[in-house]
Amino acid sequence: MKERTFLNIIDPVKDKMYRLALRLLTSKEAAEDATQEVILKLWSRKERIKHYANVEAFAMTVTKNYCLDQLKSKQNSHLRIVHQNYQSHATSLQTKVELSDEMDWLQKIVETLPEQQKMIFQLRDIEQYDYDEIAEITEMNQTAIRVALSRARKAIRENLIKKHNYGIS
Repeated sequence: MKERTFLNIIDPVKDKMYRLALRLLTSKEAAEDATQEVILKLWSRKERIKHYANVEAFAMTVTKNYCLDQLKSKQNSHLRIVHQNYQSHATSLQTKVELSDEMDWLQKIVETLPEQQKMIFQLRDIEQYDYDEIAEITEMNQTAIRVALSRARKAIRENLIKKHNYGIS
């Protein structure tokens, strides 16, 4: 097989190979290196390539296996660690402020609820008690608990919607 024929076969697949390598290795440089290495491997097997029914599937399988081998090897064990340094999973300051504000609003709304609804909301949605335990604590019937909880949630939802839609009309 000549070089031009090989390139005509590999050219349509190399972008897919790179994207797969990038997804697995998470580093552009490592993905580019992996793609080049796989193309070299395929070149070394160029005489056998024409016998494969689906060259693209074969190339993708070789790419996947090469990348997995790279991730297992000691020389590239730092790839994921280095990449994670660039992606902060920490909550942004703006998100923290918004969550804090939202929790303050929620607390204010809950404070306006009737005592019974406030207590049931606290026990069920915050403390995560089940209905049997709440019935035992409050000495109420489960149906009454469900009704009170539903009313509390509805009041909270309506107040939050009113707050979020303030000034929008």
